[in-house]
Parts: sequence; structure tokens; C-alpha cells
Amino acid sequence: MDIRQLRYFIAIAEERKISAAAQRLHLSQPPLSQQLKAMEEELGTVLVERSGKLLELTESGKALYRYALQMTQLMEEAVSEVKEVGNGVKGCLNIGVNTLSSVELPGLLHQFKRLYPHVTYKIQQNESSRLCDLVKSRALELALIRLPLQLDDFSVFHLRNEPFYFITSLQAFSSRKEAALSELSGYPLILPSTEGLGVHYSILMAFSEQHMKPNIAAECSDIPMLLRLVSSGFGSALVPATVIAQLSDPTIRAVKITDPPLSAAAGLIWLKGHHLSAAAQHFIELLMNKSGDA
Repeated sequence: MDIRQLRYFIAIAEERKISAAAQRLHLSQPPLSQQLKAMEEELGTVLVERSGKLLELTESGKALYRYALQMTQLMEEAVSEVKEVGNGVKGCLNIGVNTLSSVELPGLLHQFKRLYPHVTYKIQQNESSRLCDLVKSRALELALIRLPLQLDDFSVFHLRNEPFYFITSLQAFSSRKEAALSELSGYPLILPSTEGLGVHYSILMAFSEQHMKPNIAAECSDIPMLLRLVSSGFGSALVPATVIAQLSDPTIRAVKITDPPLSAAAGLIWLKGHHLSAAAQHFIELLMNKSGDA
């Protein structure tokens, strides 16, 4: 059995119809059916069974499908790495960014593009926990996330902490530059994250350590929407400094939290024990060098 047959079997398993798999592979149906029969004869077991109009994997088929995915992925990684070594750094930088990622990212990408002009980019935005899942499934190579999170499966490069700000449209804060956390517990707050994620956890812990409970009016990880809600007077919010750089509405005031100082950590993650493309490796190096110069 060769890699070509494994790709055929993956298509059959995922499409569940010989006709659909053949169309996906740009083949006619008879040769694909013959390849399936040849694999079953070689392995001495039935791989698929018909269920109505669809094909269902047998237990043997499910086992082969799992290994086929792993083997084709390894083959693609091998081919990619060999090409990169032979031709210089090309390929694609496949990176995820959190909804509260650093405003420095565009500048980093501009710098990276100057160093590696042949690299293309796939940039996906999502919540930190979802980005971890995508890196773990290898749909992404790298992700910029907000901490803390459970990261046992990942290598992590910690980025600088950012201070938190209280943003509001309330006139009482029109001339304020700083505020204590104890002053804010009574105001309706919109959290820029959802339960179980890093920023959400950091905010709740900060209040808990001061023996206070925040008045949470809403959770909203869509930052443009959050800013519109704050501007309309729906509520105020606690946000990392990254969000302050996006403020363009003069009715929103930003007041730094200083008592106690509240900050948010971020990090770049990648999956432990797996090959990274040269583009991903060079991006990590760039980020580390930039952090060292700071």
C-alpha cells in the first residue's frame, strides 16, 4: 500500500460515496473502486460497508483512516521541509491571533515580510481556547493567545504583560487618569472575554484578591461591539492596553488601574514535538529577538 492509495482511502472515508470521492480526486469511479478492493485484499479485511446510499467505515476502516491521516501529514511535512531547505524560505505562515492580540502584530508582519518576501500568510482570529485547539489539531502552527490557560501540550514564548484600563463614557471619570479597583466594583462591567479564558480569569481573580465581586453586566469578545456598548452607556469595561490603541471615540475615557496594578499576559504557542515550517521557526526567532531588544 502506498501514499497514493492512502489519499484515495481518506477521500472515500470523508466523502462516504465513491462517486463524490472520485470527483474530489479527479478520477473516474471504476479505478477508485478497484483501488479500494485492492486495499481490502492486501489487508485481508473489509474497510467500508454500505449503509443506504452512503458508505460507513468498519472498525478496520476507522483504524486505517486514523493512520492514513497521520502518514499523509508526515509526508506533506517531509516534502515541505525538503523544499524549504533546497529553495530557501518559502511557504506559508499559518498563525492564529486572539481577539485581544497585541497591536504590534502588523508591525511584526511587516518586518517579517521584509526579511522573507516569498512567504505568504494565513491569519485566523479566534478566542484563545479555540486557538489552542486549532494548534493541537495542527490546523494552525502558531497562535498568539492570552494567558493564563492550560498549556501542557505546547511550547510557550511569554510576551510582555500589558496594564489594564477602565474604559467608560461616565462623566465622573472625564478628568481621571488613574483609578483603584475598589472604586469600580459597583459599576456595570462588560468583560472583553468569556468564562474560562485568560482575560476573564485575570479580572475575576483581581477582584477576588481584593475581597470584592464585580458587577458583570455582559461578556463581549467582539471588541468593536464592546466599544460601541461602552460609548452608548450600556456599561463600562476593563480591557488590556491593546484595546486602548483602538479607541477613536472621544466620548470614551480610559483610566489606568493602579491600585492594585492589573495586567494581562500574552504568549506565542506551538505544539510540542512536531515539525515547524521554516517560516514558523523564523517568526519565533524574530519575536524572540525583538523581545530581547526591548
